[in-house]
Amino acid sequence: MPLTSFLLNVLWIIFGGLWMAIGWIVAAILMGVTIIGLPWTRAALNIALYTLLPFGQTAVSRAAQTGRDDLGTGLLGAIGNLIWLVLAGWWLALGHLITAVLLAITIIGIPFAWAHLKLAGIALWPIGKMIVPLDEAAFRR
Repeated sequence: MPLTSFLLNVLWIIFGGLWMAIGWIVAAILMGVTIIGLPWTRAALNIALYTLLPFGQTAVSRAAQTGRDDLGTGLLGAIGNLIWLVLAGWWLALGHLITAVLLAITIIGIPFAWAHLKLAGIALWPIGKMIVPLDEAAFRR
C-alpha cells in the first residue's frame, strides 16, 4: 500500500470509517443469522473490509473485471440486490450519506465525504461487485 493511501486510510478510520465498517459487520452478522441472508454475508464482510480501508482500492463490476458473467452479475444478482436493498442496503447507504454530509462541512473532510458517497452507492447495490487495488482496476481498463 502506498504511503499516501496508508495515511488516508488512517485518517479515514478516525473520521467515520470505523463506525461504518462496524455497520457493515453488523449487517453481515444479521444476514448470517438467518438462513435466507447467508448469500449476502460474504459480500457484506468484503465490503466491510473495503469500508475500513477504502483508499488504494476500488469496487468494480465482477463481469467487467473477469470478462465473464456469473450468478451475481445476471438476473439472480439483480434480484439479490433488490432483496439486499430492502433488508440492509438502505440503512447502510443512509449512514454513509449522513456521514458524508457531516464530513463535507469542512474542506479537509471533502475527500472522505466523497469516499462515503461512493460507498453509499455500493451499499445500495453490492452484488456483482468486487474490490480490487486501484492499479489492477486501471490495468483491466
